[in-house]
Amino acid sequence: MTATPSEALQRLLGIMARLRAPDGCPWDQVQDFASIAPFTIEEGYEVADAISRGDVPALQDELGDLLFQVVYHAQMAQEAGAFDFAAVAETISDKIVRRHPHVFGEDAARDAEAQVAAWEVQKQAERNARRETGTLAGIPTALPALTRALKISRRVARVGFDWTGPEEVLEKLAEETAELRAELPAASKARMQDELGDMLFVMVNLARKLDLDPETCLHAANAKFERRFNAVEELLAEQGQTPADAGLPGMEAAWQDVKRRES
Repeated sequence: MTATPSEALQRLLGIMARLRAPDGCPWDQVQDFASIAPFTIEEGYEVADAISRGDVPALQDELGDLLFQVVYHAQMAQEAGAFDFAAVAETISDKIVRRHPHVFGEDAARDAEAQVAAWEVQKQAERNARRETGTLAGIPTALPALTRALKISRRVARVGFDWTGPEEVLEKLAEETAELRAELPAASKARMQDELGDMLFVMVNLARKLDLDPETCLHAANAKFERRFNAVEELLAEQGQTPADAGLPGMEAAWQDVKRRES
């Protein structure tokens, strides 16, 4: 018989407690928040990967792994006397209800755009309550750099610090590219890092202005490059060559051939 959500969750909580018990798993017993955090981040990416591949069975499996990470952190917090899983669930439930007064309260119905605006107002109020001041307060430093840059640029855009359109961003990108080019003859690594960072930040803003997610764009570009280079290797193999045998000219010719076949 299929377990109820409550029964399944209680079983998982019991398994986690058993792993951390004195007679439990030696590896699990010695973990802490910091040592488990990288696994938590990794599991989030694996959920996103399953979604991008449209693999529903894998999504079920990866969501389980991600849930286990929440249970893991809650168990360690409970052992430290800080909070438990129930407190985590209650906190997020209260937050979601508070941020949706048009559903759970008496506020007027909202369309999606109005809800986004109201959501941001509520989140700002919550940051103020935590005494997090400033437009950029509360953006996690551990986010992937592209994602954090997008959040930063969205925040400052809401207070009017923004370009009017993608054309202006492209002009800024050309300016930053010229600055990097000017540094190249004798630039230190630190200077090149600074200028390249500026270019990447501008490109994140360009993606935002085009209503695109930069992380998704780069993910797709990675996949395209991987697909094409694999095809290059296969094409060279048909000719009895490896990439090293073909050299750059041979690989470039094969690359152009692959692109023509794709188009």
